[in-house]
Amino acid sequence: MATTLLRKTVLTAAGIAATAGGIAGPAIAAHAAPTTGTSVVADRKGHGERELDVRYEAQPNFYFCGPAAARNALSVQGKNIDVHAMAKEMGTTEAGTNSINDITPVLNKETGAKDAYKSVEISTPKADDKQTDTLRADVVKTVDAGRAVVANIAGTATDTDGTTHSFEGGHYISVIGYRDNGETVTIADSADPNTATYRMSIDNLADWIATRGYSTS
Repeated sequence: MATTLLRKTVLTAAGIAATAGGIAGPAIAAHAAPTTGTSVVADRKGHGERELDVRYEAQPNFYFCGPAAARNALSVQGKNIDVHAMAKEMGTTEAGTNSINDITPVLNKETGAKDAYKSVEISTPKADDKQTDTLRADVVKTVDAGRAVVANIAGTATDTDGTTHSFEGGHYISVIGYRDNGETVTIADSADPNTATYRMSIDNLADWIATRGYSTS
C-alpha cells in the first residue's frame, strides 16, 4: 500500500502477521517482554559527545513501537510513564501509530512544555545534505537539552558495527546520544532487548527517516 508523508503504512491483517505491525524483524522483536529499570547508557558531556541515561523498556507487543519509543525517550527526563496509557493518547492500534504528529503532542504534554518538541519531516525518498545537517543539529540540540529525539523510520539501515536493522513496514526509535559532534548517534530500539541500543551514522539515520519525520526540540 502507499505510504503517505509522516504516516506509517496501513497494514492489512496479512501484513500485520508478515511484518509484525511495522516491525520487520525476528519473532523475539515482535513479542519481546518489557525490560524495566535498566540504565543502558550513562550521561557523558564534553568533547563533542553526550549520551543520556535511558531507563530502557522493550515494547510489550508488535504494534507498540511508537508508545515504547516515546516512553524510552521520556525516561531520560526521569519520567516513568505506562506505555499503555501512552498508546491510548496516541491512538495506537494494531496497525501501529499513525504519524510522528501523534507522538509530538504527547511528548510535549509529558515534558510539561507546550513547545518542548516539534515535528520535522524529511519528505524526500532520500535525505539531502541540508536535511541531514538539520537532523544532526536537532539531535545535538535536543540531547544537550536533556531530551531524546523520537524518529519514525522505514526500510533497512546499517549501524556502525555493520549490523543491519530492517523495518520495511515502519517503526519508531529513540535517539538518546551523539558522538563526534553528531556525526554518530546512539539509538534506543524497543523492538528487541538483545539489541537495545546501537550506534549509527547521521547519514544512515537521515535516509532511514526519509519520507517520514521525527520529534525534536
